[in-house]
Parts: sequence; C-alpha cells; structure tokens
Amino acid sequence: MRIRSFRHTNRLLLGLMLAAPLLSSCQSTRPQVGDPEVYKWAVHDPNRPVPTAVTPGQCDRQPAPAPSDAVVLFGGDDLSRWVSAKDGAPAKWKVGDGYFEVVKGTGQIQTKQEFGDMQLHVEWASPKEVVGESQGRGNSGIFLMNTYEVQVLDTYNNKTYADGGAGSLYGQYPPMANVTCKPGEWNTYDIFFRAPRFDAGGKLLKPAYVTVVHNGVLVQDHVELTGPTAHKERPAYKAHPAKLPIGLQDHNNPVRFRNIWVRELQ
Repeated sequence: MRIRSFRHTNRLLLGLMLAAPLLSSCQSTRPQVGDPEVYKWAVHDPNRPVPTAVTPGQCDRQPAPAPSDAVVLFGGDDLSRWVSAKDGAPAKWKVGDGYFEVVKGTGQIQTKQEFGDMQLHVEWASPKEVVGESQGRGNSGIFLMNTYEVQVLDTYNNKTYADGGAGSLYGQYPPMANVTCKPGEWNTYDIFFRAPRFDAGGKLLKPAYVTVVHNGVLVQDHVELTGPTAHKERPAYKAHPAKLPIGLQDHNNPVRFRNIWVRELQ
C-alpha cells in the first residue's frame, strides 16, 4: 500500500509540473480589458463563429463630397499627404483615375498629419480578378494611430477566420455581419475612434473604443479594444502619444482606395 501511494503521489506531482507552463500561458497576469467574450477565443481561432453574410444596399456608389470641416487625405489626385511608413519618403503606391492602389513590396504608407479621436471615412475595393483565398485575397488594413487595425479583406464568398474578415478589429472582434461587396466593387468604411488615455507614468487610464459602419451597416458598436491589434497574439497597451498617423497596409495585394477624409473629434 505504501508503494502504491508513493507512486500515485509521484504521478500527481509530475502531472502538476507538466501542466504548470500550460496554465501560466493561458492565464494573463495583466488586467483584462475589452469584452470578456473576446477572451473565450484564441486569436484567429478557426472555430470562432463567423459573421452572417448580409447583402448591403450601398455597394459601388459614387463617392460623396467630404464634410466642410474634414481634412481630405485623398481627393483623387495625388498622395501628397502620405509618406512611406518605413523611411518617410514619398509614398510609392500607384495613383490612378480617382483612386490609388497598393504596390506590392513598397511597404505601408501613413499620413503626414497625426490624429487622435477621429471620424474616418475610407472607400476601398479588392481586385476584380479573384486571386488567392482566405487572408491572401484582397488583403490590406487601416491602422488607426498606426496601432489599431480595421481589417480590409475580400470576404465575399471567401472563408477566413472570424476576427480577420472585412470590418473586423483584427485579432479581437469579428464584425457583426459580413457586408462585403463583390470583388472590384467599392466598399465604404465610416470609422469612429476614441483614442486610449494614459497618465504621465504610462498607466492606462481609458482604453480605445471603435465603431465601424461598413456599407451603411453597423458592424462594430463602440467596442473596447484589449490593446494593439496583432497577428496571433494579444499584446497589452503601451503608452504612446495622444496623436499618431493613420496607416494603410501593404499586404502584397493590389487593393484600391479612394475618397479618404477625416474629422478630428473634440
């Protein structure tokens, strides 16, 4: 009996030792911010329910004029308000007839001007010719403060992980509906962003909040970000300036953009 008890104890201790690293990797020591529902799923979990497809009523409309108090970041002519995010050189993306297009391998671009709280209007179109699948199809991204990404992706009849589709807050919140227009048609994002606040010592006082309307349909309703968006990880907030540039991603797909304007929110 003593031998059997000793072996049982050893097996129990060994099991606890093996499980400890796994438990520590699953449990975060930092405070969790954002909707608790987010933490039920691993980042980019393929089993996370995908949003229902909804046919929007605003595909491929002609661009509307910007409000009188907006800063027009692209009105159809040039990229004079944008630079390379890598070195600050002039943006090398292709400018066409009223739009500009990602040029593969040239890298992310960003605005010269910096913004915090904002209302941002962006129109985008994935390539009409469908190439690739999942994240390899019509992929780009809009980076608020160069940190928090609203995903751009051709999610029209294109299966991908729920928190990586068009209208998602990448790696955190899937959109409430998949309202992506057909490849080649113009989509519209209206994004309302409240930047995070930090104290003088870098402590988070208030997280970032984002609302997204995609083709006239509410897909993100004032959601609380858990921190910066990232691929296959959930980083914590790190203090940053109150205003930073808006970035657009080069993901090697020739995504087009047009009619971009921003209103600073007081």
